[in-house]
Order: sequence, then structure tokens, then C-alpha cells
Amino acid sequence: MSMWIVGIIVLLVKLAVVLVVLLLLASYLVWLERKFLARLQIRYGPNRAGKFGLLQPIADAVKLIAKEDTVPAEADRLIFLLAPAIVAGTALLMFGVVPFGTDITLWGQKIPLVISDINVGLLFVFALSSLEVYGVTLGGWASNSKFSLLGGIRGAAQMISYELALGLSLVPVVMYARSLSLVDIVNAQEPYPFILVQPISFVIFFIAAMAESKRIPFDLPEAENELGAGYHMEYSGMRFGLFFLGEYVHMQVFGALLAVFFLGGWHGPLLPPWIWLLLKIIAISLLMIWIRGTLPRLRYDQLMAIGWKVLIPAALLNILITGAVLLI
Repeated sequence: MSMWIVGIIVLLVKLAVVLVVLLLLASYLVWLERKFLARLQIRYGPNRAGKFGLLQPIADAVKLIAKEDTVPAEADRLIFLLAPAIVAGTALLMFGVVPFGTDITLWGQKIPLVISDINVGLLFVFALSSLEVYGVTLGGWASNSKFSLLGGIRGAAQMISYELALGLSLVPVVMYARSLSLVDIVNAQEPYPFILVQPISFVIFFIAAMAESKRIPFDLPEAENELGAGYHMEYSGMRFGLFFLGEYVHMQVFGALLAVFFLGGWHGPLLPPWIWLLLKIIAISLLMIWIRGTLPRLRYDQLMAIGWKVLIPAALLNILITGAVLLI
């Protein structure tokens, strides 16, 4: 069998494994969030479907698949149907450049534990992150509903604003690693994780990542007390499920990126590398859930002020200080 056929088979196996793990983890992050928030609020959470409610994600998936997929009469049908796929698809594609560990050897061949190690992996992540805003905005616009349109416009303004802070926060990381490849960035953290030298970048990236994934206290595009359900108000069935899936896959994406950029990626003692990365993703997701159950939703003017008046100036100042320190 020629090597290119073997390479395609290995690539397809890696794609299948990553996709299955992502979908399973997204499903059980929903269960974990409901149980964790229930404990914070002194109640039980899901406890009927299976032991400890562990079958609840499967029950929810069956419910969404069985629901009628409706399209509003005055909606732009094609765009309405495609928008959820943009949100979920871009979130899943970001994992194409996330490294899960060191190379493994099978049948005498070294196999990297990353789907594609491209030398501009960081730019690839930002390109896909920027595309997600189209799914939110077009979904709100195509629904032909004023509440959905307001949610879509809010989502576009929020995601564009915090995308700037997100990108600027990673400039010092690139300056330390001297590469845009995510594998090189993780390898550069072998002596110590970058959170020790770039705590300000970590905080800015974490806040901007929560805003990008539209998590409370940054869930103004949905804001059920103001907009019903915002940009996805007119969606039902599995198309609503794709928006829902996109949010929880984004939690995993930003958890993985935080681990890769600031927490040493797969580096850690005793355990296999991929387990360390998985534990870091779950820990960051739990922190996001904890914040959701603790903080109230921001007003829209407060949300925009934090992005433009606090995070972006802080990120620019941090770049200047980092450059000066590296020169000295």
C-alpha cells in the first residue's frame, strides 16, 4: 500500500476520533453544567434518565431530532437553514490545528497527534473564529423577526469587538514562542507555562473567549429577559441543536486554546499527554460554568465598554511592555 493512501487513512481516523470525542464531550458538558449549577443553587439537577441523570444528554438529543423543524413563512429559507451549520462547523474545524500530544509510533511510522500542524495555525484559528459571526448574524437576519435581528446585530458587534482583544492578547505569546504554529507554541512552554510570564494576556484572552462564546455574563445576543432567545428564537429541532452544539464546542475550543497558549498544552507529569490536555479543557470549562452561575448579565453598554475601554488598551500596553522586556 502506497504511503499517500496510508496517510489518508491515518488522517480520516484522526478526524473520526476527534469528532466523536468532541460531540461526546459537548453532550456531557451540558450534563455537567446542569448538575454543577444545580449544586450551586442547592437543587438536584437532571436525575431521572439513567444513574445520576447520565443518560440525559442522549434523551435531549433524541428529543431535538424528533422535534419538527419549522421555518418561518417570511424567512429567507436558504440562509435560515445554513446559518446553524456555519456556527457549529467553524467551531469543529478549529480543532484541526489543536495538538493533543507528542508524536506516537505505529508500525515504525511517527504519527503526530494533531490533524494538521500548519505553520500559521494561529491565523487559521482566528480566521474560523471570525467566520462564526456570519452564522449568528445571518441566522438572526434570515428569521425575519425583530427580536432575532436585534440578537444578530448584538452578536456581530460583540464578537467583532472582543475579537480584537482576543488577537492582541496573543501577540506576546507569539513573541515568546517566535512561531504561529500551535505545536511550536506548546513546545516553547516545556520549561514553564506562559501563564507565569503573561498573566495579563491570560486574563484578557479568557474574558474575550467567554464573550466570543456568548457565555453569561456576556450572553447579550440571547438575553431571554429582553429578546426572548435572540438570534436563534425562530429555530427548532436540530437546527436549534446546532446553535447549542456550537456554543459547547466553543467552550472546548477556547479551553484547548487557553491550555495550548498559556497552560503548557499537553505537558504534565505522570499522565499521558492527551489526558493532561483533556483535564485542562474540562477545568477551564468548569470555570466558565462557575462564572455563569455566579455573575449577573452585563448591560450592553457595560459589555462594549469593557471590550473597547479596558481589554484593548490593556492588551496594547502589555504588548509594549513585553517587547521592551524581550529587548532588554
